[in-house]
Amino acid sequence: MSSSVAKKSPSHTPRKRMAREDRNRQLLDVAWKMIHDDGTEALSLGNLAEQAGVTKPVVYDHFGTRSGLLIALYQDYDRRQTALMDSTLAQSSHTLHDKASVIASAYVDCVLSQGREISGVIASLAGSPELEQVKRDYHILFIDKCRDTLSPFSPTGKIPMPRLWGFLGAAESLSYAAATGEITADQAKQELFETIIAMVSRDTHDSRD
Repeated sequence: MSSSVAKKSPSHTPRKRMAREDRNRQLLDVAWKMIHDDGTEALSLGNLAEQAGVTKPVVYDHFGTRSGLLIALYQDYDRRQTALMDSTLAQSSHTLHDKASVIASAYVDCVLSQGREISGVIASLAGSPELEQVKRDYHILFIDKCRDTLSPFSPTGKIPMPRLWGFLGAAESLSYAAATGEITADQAKQELFETIIAMVSRDTHDSRD
């Protein structure tokens, strides 16, 4: 006598899909770790998919190209830098000393928080006109923020653009030197602070903008 055994359909537990924003955050975090561990040269969309445990189409859907990924990483860094600076500026007193201290500390701290990773991304951003333009656009936004914050303390009520670009160059160089251990973070912050004070306090009628 044969007995019939009801076949049970296999139980498949569907994988929970991440919300797009959460997946994007995960991919960026994995990309930052890859750069930290192996440098920017090791970063590719295929390697990122493998390290993140997703298929290549998922990564391509988020970033499109390696250039798109680098841009997203730079934007991620810039958002954190902007948020840190905005928060600390809002809490500081309305004096040149405090504003300069906040800008100097926030800039150096943000670079150091990303260590050599952001240096690799910035170096890669110089590799094509498209990426260089993204970097330049964010530099202009940063310069405008500093000009709006610091101009009220200038003897003329203005800070010429050449001086602001010079300050940005100093900020990048000092932060990089701190990140590579050539100088300490405190030394970088103090020198950048003094650069800001000198930039704002110069009594000149050079109103180029």
